[in-house]
Amino acid sequence: MSISTPAMPNLDNTQFQAPKVHDFAKTSAQHKPKILLLYGSLRTRSFSRLVVEESARLLEAMGAETRIFDPTGLPLPDGDAATHEKVLELRELMMWSEGQVWCSPERHGAMTGILKSQIDWVPLNLGGVRPTQGKTLAVMQVCGGSQSFNAVNQMRILGRWMRMLTIPNQSSVAKAFMEFDDNDRMKASPFYNRIVDVLEELMKFTLLTRDNSDYLVDRYSERVESAEQVSHRVNQRVI
Repeated sequence: MSISTPAMPNLDNTQFQAPKVHDFAKTSAQHKPKILLLYGSLRTRSFSRLVVEESARLLEAMGAETRIFDPTGLPLPDGDAATHEKVLELRELMMWSEGQVWCSPERHGAMTGILKSQIDWVPLNLGGVRPTQGKTLAVMQVCGGSQSFNAVNQMRILGRWMRMLTIPNQSSVAKAFMEFDDNDRMKASPFYNRIVDVLEELMKFTLLTRDNSDYLVDRYSERVESAEQVSHRVNQRVI
């Protein structure tokens, strides 16, 4: 509903909206939260994969439905057609999910190219819909040495760019090679407890926002100017 704003001549009054409590969903979806988990290493014993597998077990214990994407065989971005089977699989999972977990090793002070490549294959829109917009996100990293936060900080920037609702909590597992037993299960530790905290928070935020994700990312600028108009404007040869 538009409102009169005589003191703001730059506003399009037909598209300006004042958010109100009653605009939020009145009912909650009853299906299990759908969580997609991504990891950033192809090693045989990948600690980011082991963290993701442990996370999936915890999320399922909390009532979620989980799917883990295996990046093995995913081509480099633009290195193959978007019809490649691994690209199609990844994009379908992106559309399916309501929340996501990203876990990357820190390599040379950054997230790995393997994790970034998965995100780079996600288009800004897919069938007229942004595949990641409005979905919740938890970020984690594993470290070969002392605890660091470079990878999670980068993933936060990436999540914001993908218009995701990145939760405040995060996890960074130092000396990850010491945190798993011979059966590849994570040992009891403060690191394990922090992962439980992160996933618990992800579930809460997903349950809180998933019914309102479209409303939360509805923007004045996009109501005023269509995607086609934006594309035409930013691609002008002469400004």
